[in-house]
Amino acid sequence: MAAGPQPEHPGSCSRSAPASMMEDGPPNSSGGHHGWFTARNGSGSAVDLESVVRPLALNPWDVVLCISGTIISCENAIVVVVIFYTPAFRAPMFLLIGSLATADLLAGLGLILHFAFVYFIPSEPVSLLTVGLLVTSFTASVSSLLTITIDRYLSLYNALTYYSERTVTRTYIMLILTWGASICYGLLPIMGWNCLKEPSTCSIIKPLMKSHLIILSVSFFMVFAVMLQLYVQICKIVCRHAHQIAVQRHFLASSHYVTTRKGIATLAVILGTFASCWLPFAVYCLLGDYSYPALYTYATFLPATSNSMINPVIYAFRNQEIQKVLWTVCCGCFSPTPPFRSRSPSDV
Repeated sequence: MAAGPQPEHPGSCSRSAPASMMEDGPPNSSGGHHGWFTARNGSGSAVDLESVVRPLALNPWDVVLCISGTIISCENAIVVVVIFYTPAFRAPMFLLIGSLATADLLAGLGLILHFAFVYFIPSEPVSLLTVGLLVTSFTASVSSLLTITIDRYLSLYNALTYYSERTVTRTYIMLILTWGASICYGLLPIMGWNCLKEPSTCSIIKPLMKSHLIILSVSFFMVFAVMLQLYVQICKIVCRHAHQIAVQRHFLASSHYVTTRKGIATLAVILGTFASCWLPFAVYCLLGDYSYPALYTYATFLPATSNSMINPVIYAFRNQEIQKVLWTVCCGCFSPTPPFRSRSPSDV
């Protein structure tokens, strides 16, 4: 039974090749719509010698992802440089923000490298390296968000003992666990846990296997559940503290209500942004497979990458001390430094 015209795949686009060359896939190959890192000959085969000699037409989705990666890299590079070159930024809070910015910076670079390698150096080893880098960076990014949430909760729950040596030790342990687990996840496809030899086991993102992507998705839902619980506890502590301050200083009930509502709204924005960016992709990873249209993969993966674009705004550029450094660098001595109030790690 002759194979029909092959659909486009993410990470590549249709080429001006004769129709007969596009119909050479074996009858039982995975010739349907694959994931983002898919073979580019439409046959489902992991080897594609034709793509070496025939240039690929630009896929608009890949262009958008490359542009997103560039913006992500620039934003987070600023944060990393500011934290690294400012001696005062060695507190646990800034170490965690730096970890998040580093992970997002690697994610942005991974998107750029993927675009460059797909269209200029297409090969299996390169595909494995880029997908490994992206898995590591995005896993570290999500895990860093969890560590920041834990740090904020502990700064409120153990306010009297937060600024101690124990907090520094705990921070380093969280960073080691975060990056250790992320690197292990990223090495799995490189070490052989991939679907290049068995296309039927592919997920929506080739060369990741379906089982690998399910593990990543389940891990995300666990992280999200922990973050949700911690932010609920943070909200309760904030409300209780606001009420105590209002009673001690004889504030009006309306002032207490405004303060509490502002804190809850900020928490809702932080958690809502994270959920809206990652939940669609995580759900699709569980429900989709390699035969689904590539459009679905792009449409859910792009919002997930945008989370790395939003993170610097929420966690770094809103920070009082980082704002001071950026203001000094940008304006120097030509403009007066605006008044800032002191912030703590628990200031959300």
